[in-house]
Amino acid sequence: MNMLDKLTDEMKSAMKSGDKIKLSTIRQLRAQMKDAQIAKGDELTEEEMMAVLNNAAKKRREAIKLYEQGGRDELAENEKAELAVIETYLPQQLSEAEISDIIDKAIAETGAAGPSDLGKVMGKIMGQVRGRADGKLVQQLVRTKLQ
Repeated sequence: MNMLDKLTDEMKSAMKSGDKIKLSTIRQLRAQMKDAQIAKGDELTEEEMMAVLNNAAKKRREAIKLYEQGGRDELAENEKAELAVIETYLPQQLSEAEISDIIDKAIAETGAAGPSDLGKVMGKIMGQVRGRADGKLVQQLVRTKLQ
């Protein structure tokens, strides 16, 4: 069962249970996937569907941060609820310790010596952690280790 079918089934169960947040979030995700499918002109692969989910999660995280900075706690809570729904469809996220281990291995393999080697290390790491770690966090940890 591909992700779009899974979302459709989950949407039906959310309708039956009356879970409005889950229902609206799944509808948004399905619409984003359909838009991506139309833009591509062909069926989306599982990897492309995961990219849509990751993008949606990233937008929610950014919105939460902005709403909290602006003192809009009720809007931040809504975004957090939507993010929780999205995260149920994403692969398990790596911990900072796991990311740190991957970074150490990549630094050793590339022979990176300083901040100027950031691109080499990031290129090596992102292929391994794509979809399972936030790129900004990875970049921040790499910068810290390379200094």
